[in-house]
Amino acid sequence: MLKLYIGNKNYSSWSLRPWLLAKQLDIPFVEKLVPFDDGGSWSKFRTFSPTGLVPCLEDGDVTVWESLAITEYLYESSPGVWPESREARAWARCAAAEMHAGFLALRNQCSMNCGVTVRLHEIDAKLQKDLDRLEELWQQGLKRFGGPYLAGEAFTAVDAFFAPVVIRLRGYGLALSESSMDYAERILSLPAMQQWIDEGTREPWREAGHDDELLQVGTIVEDRRS
Repeated sequence: MLKLYIGNKNYSSWSLRPWLLAKQLDIPFVEKLVPFDDGGSWSKFRTFSPTGLVPCLEDGDVTVWESLAITEYLYESSPGVWPESREARAWARCAAAEMHAGFLALRNQCSMNCGVTVRLHEIDAKLQKDLDRLEELWQQGLKRFGGPYLAGEAFTAVDAFFAPVVIRLRGYGLALSESSMDYAERILSLPAMQQWIDEGTREPWREAGHDDELLQVGTIVEDRRS
């Protein structure tokens, strides 16, 4: 049985991606949630992850310690991880890799938090540039492959890679076009996504560094966490 190590659901955008992908595609796995520690969790996470980071997948003697690598590992036994069409698959891999390596302003200014609503002090030029590219990319996928998901009719890894962005859009009141926001709501309404958000908001742990990031960029207007 696959074993997936993840961090706090409230904070860990990287953990969400392979977790949501496996849930949506009914890939059996055992969840191992290891909470973050204030001041860093490297030593604790090193007991199961070579990099001291999450997510990390164990499959018997095989350890896969990076989210894109986990995705490709799952694809080897579950073809539905990526689209069937070669064209759609190429686009989806590019878009997922772009999310994996880019959108730094969105990532840094709007850290993931499932249980709060934040009013930003401002949307600066760097953040707006990321939002514009996000809109462009989503519209390209939805129009080119016909929706309702980014690479066509089925939920695939590219949707999982943008799932944390969907949480950020809602949590920070960030707006895209009507059809892009419809897509975001479609992802939010997935049962697995609802499970993740619900469990994240009910977690008892707080990580001061993550919470401090919120106050640096905006004002918390609603806190739904337990």
